[in-house]
Amino acid sequence: MNATTSGAAGAPAAADGGSGPRTPDRARAAAAAVVDPELRVVTIDELGILRDVAILDERAVVTITPTYTGCPAMDVIRADIRAALAAAGWPDAEVRTVYSPAWSTDWISPAGRTKLAAAGISPPAPVRAGPVPLTLLRTRCPRCGSADTEQLSRFGSTACKSLWRCRACREPFDHLKAL
Repeated sequence: MNATTSGAAGAPAAADGGSGPRTPDRARAAAAAVVDPELRVVTIDELGILRDVAILDERAVVTITPTYTGCPAMDVIRADIRAALAAAGWPDAEVRTVYSPAWSTDWISPAGRTKLAAAGISPPAPVRAGPVPLTLLRTRCPRCGSADTEQLSRFGSTACKSLWRCRACREPFDHLKAL
C-alpha cells in the first residue's frame, strides 16, 4: 500500500536547523524512513504501516495502521515518527491511527519481503482472495529456500511471528504470520 503526500510545495524552511524547505515530499521521506521497532530490518513504509502523509495548515499529519489491534510497538512507532518529522522541520506533527481497512501482510512491499528474508525472517505469501486452493502453501526457509519446514510454535518472539525449523538445513527461523 503506497502512502500519498499532499500539500503545498515550497513551504517555509525548517526553523529547527533542518536543511532545505519544509515540503510534503520531505515530510513523507522522514516518516517513511522510520524503522519498525520489532522487525528492525524494515521501515514502516516497507511494512505497509505508513498509510498517508499530508500537510494540513502547515502541519504534517501522518496516518498509520497497526499490524494488529493492540500491537505494543505502536507507541514507539508514533514517537519515532514524531522525532523523525521534528528533525525534518515539522516539530508539531500529528500521528493518526486508523484501523479500517485493517492492515494486511499483502501491504508489505517487495523490498520489505526481501529484507525480511535476508534477515532470516520468512515473509508470508500474499493472501489470495476467493476459493481456498487445494494445494497448501508451504512456509519456505529464508536461509536455504527449502519448503520442507515444520512449525515449532505458533508463538514467536513477538505476537506477529511464529517459530519454524527447516528440515533440510536444520536452522530455526521466525515466520511473519499472514493476515
